This record gives sequence, C-alpha cells and structure tokens, in this order.
Amino acid sequence: MNEYRKTPTTSQMLDLLRRGTVELPPLSLRLIEAEPRTGGLPRSDAVVEATWGDKRASFLVECKSLSTPKAFQAGLNQLKTASLPRGRLRMLFLPFLSESRLRELEREGISGVDLCGNGVVVVPGVFSVFRTGGENRFLSSAPIKNIYRKNSSLVARVFLLRAGFSAVQEIGAEINRLNLLVSRWGKNPMSLSTVSKALKTLEEDLVISRNDTIRLVQPEKLLDALERNFTSPPIREKVRLKVETEGDALQATLAKLSRELMLPLVATGLSSVSQYAAMQRGDVLSVYCPRLEGLLERLGGKEEDRFPNLELLETDNETFFFDARPGGNFLWASPIQVYLELMAGDKRDRETAEQVRELILKESVQVMQ
Repeated sequence: MNEYRKTPTTSQMLDLLRRGTVELPPLSLRLIEAEPRTGGLPRSDAVVEATWGDKRASFLVECKSLSTPKAFQAGLNQLKTASLPRGRLRMLFLPFLSESRLRELEREGISGVDLCGNGVVVVPGVFSVFRTGGENRFLSSAPIKNIYRKNSSLVARVFLLRAGFSAVQEIGAEINRLNLLVSRWGKNPMSLSTVSKALKTLEEDLVISRNDTIRLVQPEKLLDALERNFTSPPIREKVRLKVETEGDALQATLAKLSRELMLPLVATGLSSVSQYAAMQRGDVLSVYCPRLEGLLERLGGKEEDRFPNLELLETDNETFFFDARPGGNFLWASPIQVYLELMAGDKRDRETAEQVRELILKESVQVMQ
C-alpha cells in the first residue's frame, strides 16, 4: 500500500483510494467521488464507500497530507462543522493515525483511516472496525529534527520563561541573551533559521499559536515534551577535587575565578535542586564549565575520588548554561534544567521534580497573563 517513501500529497493519497490500495480488513474502501462539490465549491476531499459483505456505508472524507497534531486537529474540526448530505458519515484520512488519535476519533463519533493499516470505522447499528499497531512509515509525518532536544530545545524553553513575542527576531534575541555561552563566551548565536524551524514544529504540535503575536498556549504539554525527549549530552572531561574552601566560600571563589577568566560557570541541575525545592544533594558541588584548563591552574586543590567537595564537568553544551540564575554569590541551573535532570534520576529525584515542575508551571502561567 505504501508506494511513497515520503509523505504523499493529498492527490497521491486520493489516487491510492481510487486504486483500492487503502485497506482496513475486513472492510474494503472504494472512492466514489473526489472533491464533491456543492454550489460549485468543494465540500470535502472525497466520498468513500466502505463495504463489509453485503453491508455498506458512505463517508464524506477530509484528507490531510501531514500527520502532525495541527493537521489532525484541523481535519477533525472541519469534519465536526461540515454539513452532511443525508445518509453520509464523517471520515478523516491521514498518512498515519496513532492509537490515541483513533481513540479520540472514536469518542467524537468520527471514522478515520491511514496509509499504515490503522483505522476506526463505525457505522452505528451496522458494523464497527478498530485496528491499530501499524508503524508510521512516513518519516516526514514527524518533525525533521527533534526540536525538544539539544540546542534547538532552547526555543521551546524560552516560551516557559516568556509566553509571548512579537517576532522571530525577538525570540532569537531573547534566547541568545539568556545563553551564557553566547553572551559571555563568544559562541555563535542561534540563527533565525533554526528558530523558525523550531517554531514551525511547536505550532504543528499545538504548543504555540501564531497570529498577531507568537504565544505559548500549552505550557504543560511543552514541559512534558522537553522531559520526554531529554537526554544528557556527553561530558568531555570530569575532574573531582578536594579544595580547601567549602560552602559559600567555595561558591565565592568560583564566582571570582569566573569573572577573572571570563569563563561561564554554572552549577549542574542536581546541585541546584535546593534553590527550588526542599532537597539537599550532599557535600559535592558539581559545576559545568566550557574549558577546565585555566580554571584548574588557578583553583588548585587535589584530585580526589573518595572525598571530593567539587566536581568540574567540561562541556560546551548550551542547554546547561541557558537561563542560569544568580543565588547568593554563584550561578545555579535554571528550574527547567533542574527538573529535567531530576526526572532522569531515581524515584526520590522524580518525586522532588514535582516541586520544581509546579514552580515552572506557576511562573509560566504568570507570564501568560
């Protein structure tokens, strides 16, 4: 059935219907009419007849060539508001329909089929078919790249800090301002093309809306996507030290060296937990740093694996340094970074993460108002 390696166009999908290659056994589907018209205007994309033995039903079909949340919702809304000719039912036709979307269609009383062998077709009092499990074979139905992971996730994160922007340029400027590796370390700023690509996916996922302004509309869904896709980037080098100073004095020493060396230093998410939740992480302060060499020369101390009080992690991953927040005399990881690192931990970490999640969403709701 799947003759197209990329997501097919609407006309290609209708062609597959016409040729009888869209299947949902024991049902057979047949295209009756493409772009049926009323008053000279198309009323829908197609009329399809579903047959099971000697039982038949006809459907007004809305066809979408993408399987994104935005395309699904648009098709669903169009079908819900469409005026039906007598004796016809509603059907949505996408390249891929997940089980959760099939369940949603079923709740709405709307049928749906895809090009991967999944579907729900219900004719009350006549027949009912529900089939799922077919894999999505159309790669372009999903985002080209995962914008909730690595540096592109900064576009998603910035909306939890500021809910609305007037332009793409404003979003890019805010991201680069909050990125310490750009503002203090000289890394190349995020390009507007990267911001635009990420915004396209956020809009398709119904996380943001783009009208007069570009606004966050589903903060919980956005935070869930960041957590679900989070993977901690590799660390180039890790050094565990026993240094003479501890606590506030150690933080002050690191802050002083950070200024003198023009070197961004930020506590890891796990070391920053106590800034946002009631949890202590022990005596070892873990710190992200883009280059260890000069810092180690000035800091002194002894490399110690058994009883260290400082752990230095060399990395230039921008997510670690984004939205770092001052506390006392040091910079701590953002609440979002703390939440993501906790959710990747054990049961106790994940329980503590709920406190940080509440804080993030509370702040997000405030900036949305």
